[in-house]
Amino acid sequence: MLFYFPRQFRPFVPAILILLVFIPNVAMGQETEESSITIDSTLVILNAAITDANGRLVSGLKKNEFTILEDGIEQTVDFFSAEETPFAAVILIDTSGSMGRSVSLARAAATRFLDGLRPDDNVAIYSFDTKVTLVQDFSNSRDVSERIFDLKSYGWTVMNDAVFTAAEALANRPEKRRAIILLSDGADTRSSRSASRALQTALAADAAIYTVDMAPSGSSSAVQNRSVLRNFSQRTGGTFISTPGGIAMREAFEKIVAELGVQYTLGYSPKNTVKDGTWRAIEVRVARPRLTIRTRQGYTAERAARN
Repeated sequence: MLFYFPRQFRPFVPAILILLVFIPNVAMGQETEESSITIDSTLVILNAAITDANGRLVSGLKKNEFTILEDGIEQTVDFFSAEETPFAAVILIDTSGSMGRSVSLARAAATRFLDGLRPDDNVAIYSFDTKVTLVQDFSNSRDVSERIFDLKSYGWTVMNDAVFTAAEALANRPEKRRAIILLSDGADTRSSRSASRALQTALAADAAIYTVDMAPSGSSSAVQNRSVLRNFSQRTGGTFISTPGGIAMREAFEKIVAELGVQYTLGYSPKNTVKDGTWRAIEVRVARPRLTIRTRQGYTAERAARN
């Protein structure tokens, strides 16, 4: 529909257009408005990576080949998109004192990740030590900010706070495919938030966490630290990469960015609408044999806020 406005009314065009959009919504009544809010707030988004028996990523699957179960009950797939879907990602670089020379490896890996971006993908970079610092805001540029070359190893480690910050930043993004790439030795020493709180925030933001273990192989706390990193990745549908360096590090990041480009993004509105704070287990199935599906394991049905 086209509108013609006389010259004397043109300064008021923005306000007039707002009224033209808003008034029909009011006329439709409160029920329509509340319904749209309910659908948006209850849609569960899943990003699934599918691989064959040889570990190769599988593309070309159709919506009718997927089945989603929540607590064993089949759900209706309301949203489906394949590899053309753009992604938003946050790279978290641990710059705490325990990282030492590994900071330069992490920096090089982040640069390699940016090389694989498609035109509509967006990535932000944060560093974390005693505090979480934005190095480069969301951008589809393959050029890295010069600030990344100033990163040095010092201070404590607020890894959980960094994951929490990244998840909150991703929650506000329009992209439905979201990821956190965490490069750390896994030893949180000063966060104000627990690993559980950080994990729940990432799940609420529909973000898969890819963790890269930067701890020295002979470290006495390496086993416990790796357990934390593995938990982040397994619960959210990401992957855990164990102490890569040099060529292995570059290949690991190339694999992550390639995977994000060929994932399947699915969404459903849960049949169980009770917000009771309980954990809801999710299972995704594909109607083809010998395929491995990696996605988030579930979510917490947050309790409804009280007025």
